[in-house]
Amino acid sequence: MRTTEVCEIGEVPPLGYVPKYMYAQLIRRERFGQPTAAFQVEKVETPSLKPDEVLVFVMAAGINYNNVWAALGQPLDVIQVHEREGDLSGFHIGGSDASGIVYAVGDEVTNVKVGDHVVVHCGWWDRDDPFIKAGGDPMLAPSARIWGYETNWGSFAQFTKVQGHQCLPKAPHLTWEEAAAPTLVGSTAYRMLRAWPPHVVEPGNVVLVWGGAGGLGSMATQIAREFGGIPVAVVSSDDKFEFCQRLGAKGCINRKKFDHWGMMPHWTDREGYGRWLEGVRAFGKAIWDAVGERKSPRIVFEHPGEDTIPTSIFVCDTGGMVVICAGTTGYNAVVDLRYLWMRQKRFQGSHFANDDQAAAFNQLVVDGKIDPCLSRVFAFDEIGLAHQLMSENKHPEGNMVALVSAPRPGLKGLP
Repeated sequence: MRTTEVCEIGEVPPLGYVPKYMYAQLIRRERFGQPTAAFQVEKVETPSLKPDEVLVFVMAAGINYNNVWAALGQPLDVIQVHEREGDLSGFHIGGSDASGIVYAVGDEVTNVKVGDHVVVHCGWWDRDDPFIKAGGDPMLAPSARIWGYETNWGSFAQFTKVQGHQCLPKAPHLTWEEAAAPTLVGSTAYRMLRAWPPHVVEPGNVVLVWGGAGGLGSMATQIAREFGGIPVAVVSSDDKFEFCQRLGAKGCINRKKFDHWGMMPHWTDREGYGRWLEGVRAFGKAIWDAVGERKSPRIVFEHPGEDTIPTSIFVCDTGGMVVICAGTTGYNAVVDLRYLWMRQKRFQGSHFANDDQAAAFNQLVVDGKIDPCLSRVFAFDEIGLAHQLMSENKHPEGNMVALVSAPRPGLKGLP
């Protein structure tokens, strides 16, 4: 039901009343570039729903690196992606984490109703995809997309449209901004650590966590802790040790104390390879020192990629797994295959999560077992700034969030 033309930012319309227009942070192709210029607030029509979709009034939205890429237009022109899918709007509304209130539901939605307080996970797929209908994991399906990056109408708007299955209960003890912080990174980490048997974190398993003070790493450390693992966090400075240890890390390693990063020298370069081997062995010893015994990682939680993969493969325990979900330092993974096949290690890719995995992570949040690690809260008009800081690696440890329709921080329900 539409009652007004548009609501001002911070104004909460009566429950279930949907204005014709809304304000959103838009990226357009002609603005591709630095996030502070790429994001601009514009007024657009509030989206209509398909039978399996839900309209969520967004209270807060999480900040993730995928919309740094969207702003840059690299490595993917997201607007071109939308056009291929039949969306000719000419803009991109990003945002792949949200907390908010259900304001409208499609005719076939049964899991939520108007008025429900929800968080949204970013797994989007076609429910009629033959692969899914045959029982396949939706995240392996041809139709799988990341909502708010590969799809339009993400959470950087007063209203967002999502598929019904994406909605999960908001933890009542969390504020809107806290609830918006962890779902993407936490669900991603949960799949990485729990979805690839027999390499699922179990009691006593050492788990090496790259970027332990970041969004992904902070979630991975807590998930490993909850399942009895022994997390060891890799960070960029000693002053991040306390943060990681508070989350459950047994020990921490400052990567700045080592200089062997990057693609490893060719095995025929005996001098260069020897120096690299000396560095990687010293790093392996640092893991043992952090654990307190000569015990190598059963699982290595990877996302830097190019700079760290050679080391990750080497230090992973015999029969263990290196699992990766990103390549923030680059995409070329060079490894010494001898350590991979002779020690029978596994190199596994992982991408977000399916409904079951997202729900399992969310239940940990609802049960109070996961700290969302909220670091900084931005205003709606600062979404470009938040992404700029992330692109320059100047963002604080943990997870950043922007208030969208929540009029102020600290609210757990309606003002």
